[in-house]
Amino acid sequence: MKRSTFVAGAAALGLAPYRIEAATVRARVAEIAGEVPGVVGVYCRTLADAPPIVAYHAQAIFPTASTIKLLIMTTAFALEERHPGTLAQELVTDRRDLIGGSDFMIHARDGQRFTVAQLLVPMIQLSDNTASNMLINHFGMDAINRMAASAGMRHTVLARTFLDFTAIVHHEDNLTTPSDMGELLYRIALGAREGLRTVVSAAHCRRMIEIMLGQTDRDGIPAGLPRGTQVANKTGEIDGTRNDMAIVEPFGDSPYVLAIFSKDVRDYALMYRATHRLARLSFERAGHSGT
Repeated sequence: MKRSTFVAGAAALGLAPYRIEAATVRARVAEIAGEVPGVVGVYCRTLADAPPIVAYHAQAIFPTASTIKLLIMTTAFALEERHPGTLAQELVTDRRDLIGGSDFMIHARDGQRFTVAQLLVPMIQLSDNTASNMLINHFGMDAINRMAASAGMRHTVLARTFLDFTAIVHHEDNLTTPSDMGELLYRIALGAREGLRTVVSAAHCRRMIEIMLGQTDRDGIPAGLPRGTQVANKTGEIDGTRNDMAIVEPFGDSPYVLAIFSKDVRDYALMYRATHRLARLSFERAGHSGT
């Protein structure tokens, strides 16, 4: 059957063409995700006031891994707006608190001082766990969870610091959904582009994007996009999970957000392959082209 005949027939049944297109995209996403043993969730939307391009297992609960560090950074900027000087507050290092996954803080001297603003950069760009824990302890988990609630992230919770093995044993984990994180990215991208105050001021939205553009882990979403594509992303990895979420072309003509989450995954090569294919599919469906 010709596509034009199919669309005309569907229209006669009261089905809008965009719903047909959405069903086709969802089927393609399901096919790609189905090749990964485990659970994959995807959320993608442009900045237009329109339904998501992709929402596949978007409301399923996933471990955040390090993606929740974006929420910690958002909290820092929100607190700066309520309590000017927050970003300039100094935190003192204690080498006894140094944990794995701290490529920046491992070089810090005991008793060295860092401002909140200084710690935000390695927390995002290097995913430094010690810097993250210092900020969590400084702000308090309640403040960070209140930030999640105010941003409409109804299924997101920060329940423990990083590498808190006692909490892990008791199944206290940091959790979210692809749609929660996708909507946080959307609000940041919208604020920066339209000059609006969303979760924080437009200036702070732009600053967060600038920090994310310095992300050093480019093996997920960025690797699936054409070379030269501007990607502000934050990854997250723990056992069984490979997450990535991004604002793609945040300062370009057609920015969009993409969140790809996973759990119960054992073949990480397959997960990365799926992430690359999902990234490219979303890139095309958001109206981009390239090689």
